[in-house]
Amino acid sequence: MTRAPEYVAYAHMDQLHELQRPRSDARGELNFILLSHVKELLFRAVADDLDVARKALARDDAAGACLDLARATRTQRVLVTVWESMNGMAADEFVAFRQVLGDASGNQSFAYRALEFVMGNRPAHQVEAALRDGHPMLRDELAKPSVYDAALQYLARQGFAVPADCVAKPPTQQHEPHPLVEDVWLEIYRDRDRYPEAHRLAESLLEVAYQFSCWRATHLLVVERMLGGKSGTAGTDGAPWLRAINEHRFFPELWTFRTRL
Repeated sequence: MTRAPEYVAYAHMDQLHELQRPRSDARGELNFILLSHVKELLFRAVADDLDVARKALARDDAAGACLDLARATRTQRVLVTVWESMNGMAADEFVAFRQVLGDASGNQSFAYRALEFVMGNRPAHQVEAALRDGHPMLRDELAKPSVYDAALQYLARQGFAVPADCVAKPPTQQHEPHPLVEDVWLEIYRDRDRYPEAHRLAESLLEVAYQFSCWRATHLLVVERMLGGKSGTAGTDGAPWLRAINEHRFFPELWTFRTRL
């Protein structure tokens, strides 16, 4: 038996290219599957960078955390571009194979849900579902503080007046906007020369949140272009649900304090 080239063997490239198995002869289905696989891998790459940033914050290495947050934003920009690739598919091309998706929906992606969890979007019903019968990746993530929780814990150790209930809450509990956390960020921005590392951390976190919102907004536009007002796959609400989730912001006080600056 011929030995595979080392590049192929190292990353199992032969197996990777066997995973795309279209269920129809429609022109766009293979491309749809390939781009869906790319998104899944990029979700994991971003989550991994955020996890490393979270670990850096736990050892009070804000500079190291910012480097990993910057790496995450680069990958997030690639994620947005993936939508641009998928946007090249005409609506009639998508309709030609949409029925073979059955109950499949991107909302079922555990890698995407893990990314939302690591960033801090942990609504109670999704946490309960993940703990009950979710993928092990989700249960592992819910045992850790989100990257924003880690940032607030870091600020508290640096002497900032972060409320105790924000610092000590269980990791399965979602962070809720708090006026005193807004005060902390306002203090940092009003005296950035005194708090350069905290200011840089804030800007790095905000860029991650901004890129995620760009991804959601582009997702909405692509869905509207392909589906119009139809429901999404697996009976989801499609564009209306995406419009609603577009209003959500990660790291909320980093957005709201600016009104007072």
